[in-house]
Amino acid sequence: MIRAVVIDDEKNNIENIERLLKEHELPVVIVGSATNADEGVGLITATLPDLLFLDIQMPDKNGFEVLKALPHYQFEVVFVTAFDNYGIQAVKFSAIDYLLKPINPEELKECVSKVKAKLNKMKANLQLENLMDFIKDKDAKREHKLALASTKEIRFVHTGDIIRCESSNAYTQFFLSDGNSILVSKPIFEYDELLTGYDFIRCHQSHLVNIKYIKSLVKEDSGYLLMNDDTHIPISRNKKENVLKALNTIKK
Repeated sequence: MIRAVVIDDEKNNIENIERLLKEHELPVVIVGSATNADEGVGLITATLPDLLFLDIQMPDKNGFEVLKALPHYQFEVVFVTAFDNYGIQAVKFSAIDYLLKPINPEELKECVSKVKAKLNKMKANLQLENLMDFIKDKDAKREHKLALASTKEIRFVHTGDIIRCESSNAYTQFFLSDGNSILVSKPIFEYDELLTGYDFIRCHQSHLVNIKYIKSLVKEDSGYLLMNDDTHIPISRNKKENVLKALNTIKK
């Protein structure tokens, strides 16, 4: 049985999670709950849970501040929020699960299943550590790592080491500066959004490239980008103007 703590400033949200866990007979027992950050930190320290359901946005201190107050992360976290844009970029960067309120029972089941698998493998929680690095150094974008979950492992890759991304149906292939590549079972549009602000351009429906690895813009054959790894990346007609603007910005 997974021992869990719930931290949420609204008691009815805590009760709702407890109710859903019982109704769907999920292998989770709530060993404690708190309605504010300070109380939550004390509760985590006292109970040492396997799992933490953590509200991101709370009145005095948010969920990230709860985590900052802890010296170690020997538990899994599922963030819970009513807003799909509040802190979610940081959470997605580290491939950590989150639930939007009102909680969908099927999504809750999926989260618990993932947590159970991780706990069974006794994996070090590198994803949570990566999240906290992101929060602490949110302005140092070149230092951020992106969690890429393949079928075998989760790799943490500096955004600056990604040359380009290429989509294949619901999958995205990441090509790295060390010559390796990683196939991730997520569509490219999710990474287009995450990598905004990290000097990536969506030059084609199937391609997202890191500006610093562009060798030249070739005008023949309808135009394409020649990358440092000698790949030819097509440019969609409707994205050509944005690509030219981005390249002109670099020149300046």
